[in-house]
Amino acid sequence: MPGTRVSTPIQFSLLALTWGASFLFVKIALTGLTPPQIVWGRLVLGALTLAAIMLLTRRSLPREPALWGHLTVVSVLLCVLPFLLFAWAQSHISASLASIYNATTPLFATAFAAALLRTEGLTPHRRTGLLLGFAGVLVIINPFAATLTGSLPAQLACLGATTSYGLAFAYLRRFLSHRDIPAITLAFIQVATGATLMLLSTPFLGAPTDLSPSVLLSMLALGALSTGLAYVWNTVVVRDWGAANAAAVTYVTPVVGVLLGVLVLGEPLAWHQPLGAALVLLGILAAHGRLRRISRRRAPASQPATPGPR
Repeated sequence: MPGTRVSTPIQFSLLALTWGASFLFVKIALTGLTPPQIVWGRLVLGALTLAAIMLLTRRSLPREPALWGHLTVVSVLLCVLPFLLFAWAQSHISASLASIYNATTPLFATAFAAALLRTEGLTPHRRTGLLLGFAGVLVIINPFAATLTGSLPAQLACLGATTSYGLAFAYLRRFLSHRDIPAITLAFIQVATGATLMLLSTPFLGAPTDLSPSVLLSMLALGALSTGLAYVWNTVVVRDWGAANAAAVTYVTPVVGVLLGVLVLGEPLAWHQPLGAALVLLGILAAHGRLRRISRRRAPASQPATPGPR
């Protein structure tokens, strides 16, 4: 696989940086492109990048029609719909706020997994995590303020995008996790299917208003890096560190997104937004039982920690 010569920690860092920076790239691209045009570009460029990797690694494509049907559903839920919602939302709210909302994805994945998968019941620590996480969402929105710090429809669009991500992960687990298909192949089919759907919509997208160098570079980074190579790095990190440790990228990407939004774009950050993000991250940790494990490690050796519910 391309990129395996680079150490896993470096690839993890690149993954967190590119996914966190994707909100900055979208914000810059919005200066010359509409949200659908941005999604068209990132999916087409991402598909071309992954196609090159497929050719270099001599991967073959599966031929089972049912599999392609499932992956088409996943492509809509994991690529087309959330990309469109986030791009539209960022035309009304800051990149920083959008990156904070993106951190709610594991909460929706946990909720859908509990609802749709027999093996993923709503255990006490998952219930606690969901309550903490969604309390954090309310803090981010801050509905009791005299005026909202961002467009409410745009913030709801971000939540719609992460809801779509969460449903996609549950769908993948339900219908595709038992199949022995390389992650790169799955990623290519998902992104290429999304690109095909967007290519079909080309006659309705109109012409770009401004293809400045900054817009073009942002689209190249968004497509080739955030939607292309990032899948390769994610696959390597999952392979070398395991899925649970690889999921820690979820905690880093909003930090990157907020820092870039504030430092590069000069976006304001209201006090309740990082507070709500902290609650969301605590909720993710609780839902995955990590808070319990941390408390066990900190317990005195003479007084072993009491096992919590699983």
